Amino acid sequence: MKETVFTPKHIALGAKMAPFAGFNMPIEYSGISKEHNAVRQGVGVFDVSHMGEIWVFGPNAKRMLQYITTNDISAMYPGRAQYTCLPNGRGGIVDDLIVYCFNDQKYLLGVNAANVDKDWAHICSFAEQFDMKPGVELVNASDDTCQLAIQGPKAMEVMQKLCSENIMDMPNYTFKQLTVAGIDNALLATTGYTGSGGCEVYVTNADGPKLWDAIFASGEPYGIIPVGLGARDTLRLEKGYLLYGNDMDDSTSPLEAGLGWITKFSDTKGDFVDKDFLLRQKAEGLKRKLVAFELVDKGIARHGYPVCDASGAEIGHVTSGTMGPTVKKAIGLAYVNAPHFALGSEIFISVRDRLLKAQVVKAPFC
Repeated sequence: MKETVFTPKHIALGAKMAPFAGFNMPIEYSGISKEHNAVRQGVGVFDVSHMGEIWVFGPNAKRMLQYITTNDISAMYPGRAQYTCLPNGRGGIVDDLIVYCFNDQKYLLGVNAANVDKDWAHICSFAEQFDMKPGVELVNASDDTCQLAIQGPKAMEVMQKLCSENIMDMPNYTFKQLTVAGIDNALLATTGYTGSGGCEVYVTNADGPKLWDAIFASGEPYGIIPVGLGARDTLRLEKGYLLYGNDMDDSTSPLEAGLGWITKFSDTKGDFVDKDFLLRQKAEGLKRKLVAFELVDKGIARHGYPVCDASGAEIGHVTSGTMGPTVKKAIGLAYVNAPHFALGSEIFISVRDRLLKAQVVKAPFC
């Protein structure tokens, strides 16, 4: 099992550790609800160094990314980040990811921890088509890079004290390369997975401990605390953010997963993997769709629970579910067959042979 450069910090702080995506990761420190609320109201820090980083260089970089992702790379400019996904050529999703544009010949891909090897193999499968070489124009830097997510309404104030230039007016989904905590060429991006504002900072593994110590020293007056993957999950679910492997995978299309907003069919986008399939699916109408729901009856829906109609016939399954600490409701996401995915539809979650009433609602939950 792999460790991040911050693993000794987690253990010293008494974190509850568990395997995740092949890494020994902190699940919680002081309790999921406490950590969740700290991010919603103040500031918390996540170790997300298990995530992967892949560089794409060269004169064909833009053209390659335009073809292998669903979003429109031509809309990007230096310093812009973009959420997108990799269609698998069979109607499913290899991964969802963030693309960082340095210029037309230099991009960084931030990919999911469990998918690094799969994503790398998939991207490299297009190398010859675009005259690119793994190890030259395509570089997997995942093992050499660490990342901290500083999230919450106070996060940017904490980080401004450590930065060599102004970061307070950075728009959402932009980034800068600057000096952070005395570390040159750090990448600070106004991205995250909590919906509470803040940033993510990439540095080399060698600089990781210095960054950690500086952030916690800067954040002490703000009540900064470390946050584990447990609260990361409740935070993202309250905002309706998807988790690869739960809410989408190689068997779900971007349109079914509600990612039509990052699936572009414009002239500037041009051709891309699975374009014809997705256009046909859009024209024919979806047979199933990922929906957000709130439980009406008392109980909590969990991943894998069946979704039924009023007669008890199975019409789908839960992909994510929890009791939202902020919304104080049992909430979740589920794939549901047509026509039951319309807003306001009454559905039922099968929990230990009981059908609990729920309603399809619009995400986010808060």
